Amino acid sequence: MLSIPEIEILMTGIGRPMSAGLIGDILRENGFTRMPKRDRATKEETYRNSGYAQLVKAPISKALAFDTRESSISTKGAGLLCFLPIIKKYGIDTAIENSMYPGTSIIGKLNSILCFLALKLSDFERYGQDDAWCMDRGLGMFAGLNVLPKTTWFSIYADKVTRDMNATFLKDCNKIWKANGLLNDTVNLDFVAIPYWGDPDTFERNWSGKRRKAIESIEAALAHDPDTGIICYGDTTVLHENQNEVVLEFLDFFHSNEQENNNLKYLVFDSKATILENLGKLDDKGIKFLTIQRKSESQRKKAAEIKDWKKARIGLENHKSRQIIYAESETTNNRYGKGKRLRQIFLKGSHVKHSCVITNDFELSAELIVRKYARRWLVENEIQEHVDFFHLNRNSSGIVIKVDFDLTMTILAHNLYRLLANEIPRYYHCTAKKIYKSFIEGLGEFDIDDATVKVKLNLKRGIQLLLGALPKDRFHYHWIGGKEFYFQANNHS
Repeated sequence: MLSIPEIEILMTGIGRPMSAGLIGDILRENGFTRMPKRDRATKEETYRNSGYAQLVKAPISKALAFDTRESSISTKGAGLLCFLPIIKKYGIDTAIENSMYPGTSIIGKLNSILCFLALKLSDFERYGQDDAWCMDRGLGMFAGLNVLPKTTWFSIYADKVTRDMNATFLKDCNKIWKANGLLNDTVNLDFVAIPYWGDPDTFERNWSGKRRKAIESIEAALAHDPDTGIICYGDTTVLHENQNEVVLEFLDFFHSNEQENNNLKYLVFDSKATILENLGKLDDKGIKFLTIQRKSESQRKKAAEIKDWKKARIGLENHKSRQIIYAESETTNNRYGKGKRLRQIFLKGSHVKHSCVITNDFELSAELIVRKYARRWLVENEIQEHVDFFHLNRNSSGIVIKVDFDLTMTILAHNLYRLLANEIPRYYHCTAKKIYKSFIEGLGEFDIDDATVKVKLNLKRGIQLLLGALPKDRFHYHWIGGKEFYFQANNHS
């Protein structure tokens, strides 16, 4: 059973718009009563089981015709349209158009990528033919289409995308982040195991932090700015045989244009991301590094011999603090470089099993070194968010997408949420899921006239904060008929 707003969206999507009042009159005349209030899980289950896609034929996705005037078009994607000014402000639409991504005979390059982005920005846990997104005019408007394409189109398009296309696009995005002061001198690097649910014979087993065990999966590397939350790198081509080279491969990616990307000074990463020989290469390049030393028997014995342990209290991101117990020493290793020194900081405590942080930074205090390494766990939180909210490689999806392309679209969606969160007072630290629930999710309407699209967001707590966070510039969206967008609160919830 669908609600009146959901029926209204469906009827509008198939080209037979009906007002909510008329739908309500028809339902009452046929003996239907008001539905009880449902939680989100119940609504999603209703969508999956309704089978309305078998009752009505979904329209064919195509570029919007802007020679008509329409009003009061209901949509569940009204909040999603708030990302359009952000995309325009940072020139992401230009980066997409200048990318190597393909277009199709009916749907252009920019429209195609925005179709994927629309699904990533929306919290649809399952992409299938029976879902509402293939009927929603608001989601289609985001991409400059009448409605989004069906699942088959997404799979066919993804087959045309290569790793080179994704890497080049990420580099172009990094130019945008750098130009806007969103990439600082420190980058955290970590791994994520993306589960594979088919025949596992050709896949390696990698440790999954979410599942607390090794699983057949594709291992991916992610790089994250700890200050702004921007993810600047993603690679799904990591294998056991080349995972020690991940740090150097990231530097090659990041320093492909030395004049534009010369601000990187500090790399913080997992111990399996490189080996001592490569740490020496980082030092030769003038890069400060910070990592956990791989555990060994000699390391354990050295820690057991330490008598002069010190206590310190370090500040954390949530304005709290934690006491650590540490001891410092220096060491050398010919594999790292003849005569080169390494700084060791041994840690122990209730929250830290005996570990040793190694670095070539002899200037920062031990407390700051430990805090800097602790912030690496932020990228692990971002990875968890990718799995939970952006549905990275969700096995229940009806869309088959190349994993590297899926990761690239996930990174772009994540960064858009970070850009929005950074503009909302007191919400800069919130996850994408929190931002979506608080501001983006919800019904709304839009009106189209000769020069503008007026988006009316249904009333909810925080709506004024969202409207205040949107860029104030008046942009013309060339993929939406060159129209301007105006955002306002609706007169009802």
